[in-house]
Amino acid sequence: MPRSRKTGIQREISRIAPDPTALKALVHPERLRMLGLLRIEGPATATMIARRMGLSSGSTSYHLRQLARFGFIETAEDLGDRRDRWWRAAHDMTQYDNAELSGDDLEAGLAMTQAIISSHARQMQSALETYRALPTEWRRASTASDYLFSLTAADAETLIGKLENLLMEEMRKSPPSEHEADRGKKRFTILLHAFPFQELVIAPGPEAQE
Repeated sequence: MPRSRKTGIQREISRIAPDPTALKALVHPERLRMLGLLRIEGPATATMIARRMGLSSGSTSYHLRQLARFGFIETAEDLGDRRDRWWRAAHDMTQYDNAELSGDDLEAGLAMTQAIISSHARQMQSALETYRALPTEWRRASTASDYLFSLTAADAETLIGKLENLLMEEMRKSPPSEHEADRGKKRFTILLHAFPFQELVIAPGPEAQE
């Protein structure tokens, strides 16, 4: 249940930790987008999602059933009628960890990570393309930055934990995404990527080729 930021009371952030089999079902790009739409825009029917994504209702219904089968979404029994089945996201976030996986399970986790990175890249490109239309205050609130450190693995894990705790604290203060934002507020996203720096490889120029 969402609670007001003014009172200082926070809401719970629900999460799903899918197993590798469920991750394989989610990694489909259209299913990933459908889950994102339901989490951000709130409950919808297959027809509404199909129209939003430019898909057929039959294809959309199939993907929604697969998402429901693995617990990512659920029927919104309080909405619609027998003719129109409404769906809602069952959780606020999907959480999984590749660190201890191996074999096929690791491949499933990496495929999911690849799908997420591709989605993030699209979001960042869209943000750049619409930057000109932003009011000055929202331009100032936007950034594309990177920071480089020399850390041990333990230090890096601690740093990521601090960042995630800070972001989760802010997320708990915010109402669920499908609720209309207060006047003057926009839905705001922070994409977090962290990894050991890989030496940049520069392709040799023509003069370096034999």
